[in-house]
Amino acid sequence: MLSSDERAQLAGAICATAETLGQTISATAAELMADDLAVFAPADIRKALQACRRELTGKLTLAAVLQRIQAEEGRPGKDEAWAIAMTTNDEFETVVLTDEIQLALAAAKPVLDAGDKIGARMAFISAYERLVAQARDDVKPVNWHVSVGFDANRRTAAITKAVQMQRIPQERGQLYLADLSVVPVTEDGRALAGLITGEVTRPTLAVRERLQGVKASMLEMRVASADRKNEIRIEAANELADRRALLLRQVEELASERASHG
Repeated sequence: MLSSDERAQLAGAICATAETLGQTISATAAELMADDLAVFAPADIRKALQACRRELTGKLTLAAVLQRIQAEEGRPGKDEAWAIAMTTNDEFETVVLTDEIQLALAAAKPVLDAGDKIGARMAFISAYERLVAQARDDVKPVNWHVSVGFDANRRTAAITKAVQMQRIPQERGQLYLADLSVVPVTEDGRALAGLITGEVTRPTLAVRERLQGVKASMLEMRVASADRKNEIRIEAANELADRRALLLRQVEELASERASHG
């Protein structure tokens, strides 16, 4: 939230921007616009006003400024959001998605489960646009998070790409990757980590039975009926949710430890 002095400076910048576009805005109108924009970060407002000076051929409006601020926030458009949502169907894929994508997918899932992909897309987009509009009204910044899949190589690629696209901070991405590459001290831990790292370590009998169960589940998935496949997907999704929660908790612990040693 901008201070009173910063709002006064912003009102002056609004008047100056309008003047470069051949327009005159009253001090009162500029102050009202500044009040409406005060909830945004000063850097975002400056960039939006600069874009208006470069791009607008008509009058400067609050809508024009807001449009450019929202374009910089990082939320994907509805079509890209739908494409991201659809990658969550692959249990082996690691997906980096926003809160709005996750909530919209949940709203569309009953239609998708019924086999109506077109209807599901429409339901998803309707929910997504509503959720994004609400988030923007609440001035809620975009929140990207990682849904971890089974394939270790895809995890690294997905997180690396998300960092490159500035969807998650580099430091947070490094924490994710570091956490995924930690090798446990026990043989059983190393054997389970082999599911992530690809390293082969001989586990105890109990863990071998557990790993055999994972393999059996994958084999079952190949030959299962459509109904059973849906059940397996739900079970896998629940496991992934548990793994993601554990991963996030571990990341927070790592960050806390590093902060305490910093």
